[in-house]
Formats: sequence, structure tokens, C-alpha cells
Amino acid sequence: MDIFIQQIINGLVLGSIYALVALGYTMVYGIMGLINFAHGEVVMIGAMVALFVIKALAGLPVFVTLPLALAAAAGVCMAVGFTIERVAYRPLRRAPKLAPLITAIGVSIILQNLAMLIWGRNYHAFPPILPTSDHEIFGATITSLQIVIIVIAALMMAGLTLLVQRTRLGRAMRATSENPPIAQLMGVNINQIISATFVIGSALAAVAGLMVSANYSIAHYYMGFMLGLKAFTAAVLGGIGNLAGAMLGGILLGIIESLGAGYIGDLTGGFLGSHYQDIFAFFVLIGVLIFRPSGLIGERIAERA
Repeated sequence: MDIFIQQIINGLVLGSIYALVALGYTMVYGIMGLINFAHGEVVMIGAMVALFVIKALAGLPVFVTLPLALAAAAGVCMAVGFTIERVAYRPLRRAPKLAPLITAIGVSIILQNLAMLIWGRNYHAFPPILPTSDHEIFGATITSLQIVIIVIAALMMAGLTLLVQRTRLGRAMRATSENPPIAQLMGVNINQIISATFVIGSALAAVAGLMVSANYSIAHYYMGFMLGLKAFTAAVLGGIGNLAGAMLGGILLGIIESLGAGYIGDLTGGFLGSHYQDIFAFFVLIGVLIFRPSGLIGERIAERA
């Protein structure tokens, strides 16, 4: 039983990160109908910038270093997200759907290579940012860092939900998602709302980048690719375009991966263990696309005549 609880805890930590990244995918898709495949690279940039600041401020207390690193990462990622939307996607807003999709893949490759030029090809060790203390829950172990990751992710997801549901910006975002031309007639500045969506999603990506690097104690210029694909899978699992769906999909995918790597790995003698845990996300993606393409809580949309 303690092994099961341990895997659930690991899955919640991993799922919290997936959920934050998936929110960026689902917000952009809900507003523009676009899959921003460069979002994983924004996560990577957040991690690398945070690592640079933490190393530059080495020796200062953690309550000074961590907020500054997070602020710098969020600021850079927000600027990158705004630039991506303004330069790469806005000119193609009325183009066929295939054009922005190919552009998104191109932007992803460009960001990867820029990061490689700036920070190099090597893996970078991420220094510990919190005291390494363990806490026991029903025989399972959870670290202070994992608790912080789960709590911060939950707070940010709750804050985003309140922003979308209770604020003027949120109403404008929902109106733009529902019907952009009508929203524009009602006085909503569509360009500003779309830019704000990219900026908010990029800020969440910066937080997720810091979380995943701190959790695995490593950062790399290629780290955003697989993380982005898994977060996209989480968004599809929950129902892409749906904020609650992205959160649910992220948590479920993290738990599925953790249980799969733990239990199925044991059943197969380690053949499908932790080294092959990536395949579970794509098994889930295939299953969802076959049996419920709209996702777990996504709406089924009938084809228009």
C-alpha cells in the first residue's frame, strides 16, 4: 500500500507540472484554435533563465534568490510569448490552419537552437533551492520541494480560474473564445486579448520550468520538447480549450505515468519501467483520440452544415 501511495504522490507532483504547461496550450487553443507547439520551449527558457539567476545570486538567502529567479524567468518568458504571437502567429491569423501549425514547429526549433547557442549543449545541474527534508505520509515519502510544487501549482490554477471567471479581462477572453467578430463589435480589442493570453500562458510556463528543473535537479536546452508533448497530451485528455480539463488531464496523466512506470515496470521485469515511462503518455493520447476525441470533459461540437 505504501508503494501505491508513493506512486500517487509522485504522480501528483508530475501532474501539477503537466497541468500548468497544459493550461498554456488550452488557453491559446481556446482563443485562436491554434496548437502552440513552441510552448514547451518557453518552459525550457524559463528553467534556464531561473538557473542563471540562481547561480548569479549564489550565497543569498533562498527567500531572496527564489522570488528574483522566478520574476526574471516569468518576465523573459512573457516577453518571448508576446514576441511569438506578434511576429509568428498574428500575420497568419487568417491563413489556412496548416500554416500556423508549421510555423509553430519552426518557432520551436528556432528557440531550441537559440537556447543551445546561449547556454550550450550540456546538461546543467540545478542547485537545491529548499532544505532537503522528507515527510512521511502513510509509509510514503514526500519532500518539502514536492509539497511546495503541489501547493504553488494549485494556487496558480485557482488564480487563473478566478481571473478567467471573475475579472473583466477574463470576460473579454471568454467572449473572444466564443465569437471573435461579435466580441470585437462589443468593444473588445481582439489583438490585446490574444497577446494577453500568450503572456499569461508564458508566465505559467516559467513557473513550470522552474518546478521541473528543481524537481529533477537538471536543466537542458532540449528539455521542453518532451514536456511540451506530454502537456499537450494532458490538454487533449481533459478536453483542449477547457481550463478545468487541462488541470484534470495534467493530474491524471502524471498519475498514469507514475503508476505505469512503477507497476507495469515491475510486471515486465523492468522492460517498461521508468526508462520507458514516456510511452504511457502517448498510449493515453492514442486512446483518447480513438474513443473520446473531445476529451474527458470537453464538449462535443457537431459539424456545421
